Amino acid sequence: MAHRFIVGCIVLMTAAAGCSRGEKPTAPPATTASPADAPPTKRVVGPLSEADAAALRTMNDRIGEYVTFHQKIERTLPKLPKEATPQQIDRNQRAFEQRVRSERAGAKQGDIFTPPAQAVIRRLLATVFGGPDGKALKASIMDENPVDPVKLKVTVNARYPDTVPLTTIPPEVLQTLPQLSEDLEYRFVGDWLILLDTHAHVVVDYIEDVLPK
Repeated sequence: MAHRFIVGCIVLMTAAAGCSRGEKPTAPPATTASPADAPPTKRVVGPLSEADAAALRTMNDRIGEYVTFHQKIERTLPKLPKEATPQQIDRNQRAFEQRVRSERAGAKQGDIFTPPAQAVIRRLLATVFGGPDGKALKASIMDENPVDPVKLKVTVNARYPDTVPLTTIPPEVLQTLPQLSEDLEYRFVGDWLILLDTHAHVVVDYIEDVLPK
């Protein structure tokens, strides 16, 4: 999984290097021109400045640290039998959740989505949702997700609400954001962008109000 973070950083650093040398960057393709099956390392928005790339490198480093922490805890859990029942799977998942939350009790918003990284992500998403398909993209997200994260009391290190379905993330959004390992996913809860630990079902971090009004 570490090589996926390295690949992402190389892509970001390459784009930033071109800007720092004063070269005129090639205009990025329009969001609507990017196929749904574009390679994960192909971003539909860019290039990034050196400061932007540095902010996302820091975020990626912290994601890597979290994944290492996640895997360390996961290795201590009892192994499920091959023919595990839904009840056994649920107990195992909730035990994982409790361990993650206990050992990360001091976690707070911004630990992974650092303020500089939040600013970059907001600009990237503003470009995506400001494009010709932006209104339709937002409508598709909110159609699955008509909830208020404040009323739901979504917080860092809390269990993802069992009553809220996991939203589908449009490819245009996934191709714009830094790539994640299989242990983590981006999700929207209302207009908040959530970093979700898919195995522990825990909210790792979030950014408020990232969708246009």
